[in-house]
Amino acid sequence: MSDPNDKPNLAQAPLIEHLVELRSRLLRAVVAILVIFLALYAFANDIYTFVAQPLMALLPEGSQMIATEVASPFLAPFKLTLVVAVFAAIPYVLHQAWSFVAPGLYDNEKALAMPILASSVALFYAGAAFAYFAVFPLLFEFFTQTGPEDVAVMTDINQYLNFVLKLFFAFGVAFEIPIATFLLIVSGATTVESLSKKRPYIVLGCFVVGMLLTPPDVISQSLLAIPMYLLYEIGLLFGRFARRKKREAEDDS
Repeated sequence: MSDPNDKPNLAQAPLIEHLVELRSRLLRAVVAILVIFLALYAFANDIYTFVAQPLMALLPEGSQMIATEVASPFLAPFKLTLVVAVFAAIPYVLHQAWSFVAPGLYDNEKALAMPILASSVALFYAGAAFAYFAVFPLLFEFFTQTGPEDVAVMTDINQYLNFVLKLFFAFGVAFEIPIATFLLIVSGATTVESLSKKRPYIVLGCFVVGMLLTPPDVISQSLLAIPMYLLYEIGLLFGRFARRKKREAEDDS
């Protein structure tokens, strides 16, 4: 005869196995970030110089950035290198997350989840690249040319880093709008027609988000709000395509 007291232990066994696997996945992700960070740390100053280039290119000849805190020359490149390591490790981190949750998904969920994960990573990187190559030059040119002539622009390296990291994150998240729109449509939470009717509110919302996530100037707010709206339209386009394919599959069956 089996002991009834063994049933709770049998129920706890899968939970313990999942927790052990989760710990293993998290450890691998942390190790990956650490390895990338150690590999990049020798180039920490070069990485900071690269990120600061959009501003440095617009400063008068002979100008340079300054450090107002004792530890800033060390901490600013250190912090930036750590952030770059996390960004670079995102595909591997998501792979570990996918490996953990995939066994519990249905085949149709797996077929949808992988493209969404890959697209999310690509769009986040695209948002950060858009901020660096398109937004920063225009934004810093505006800032450096609108000040009084007798004021020398000497930006603190730590303040500059905090500023650009905020913009990197804001544009990276904003570029996820097509994924969010697509998921809302596919999940049935809303419809293409309903979202299409809300365009005026979406436009207003994009500019409100741009105001909250970017510095208080019209240029940076517009440079975030306009791509957000265009990406929203792209999400609607893919939502229409997915709905059409679903209808065709239902008709065939």
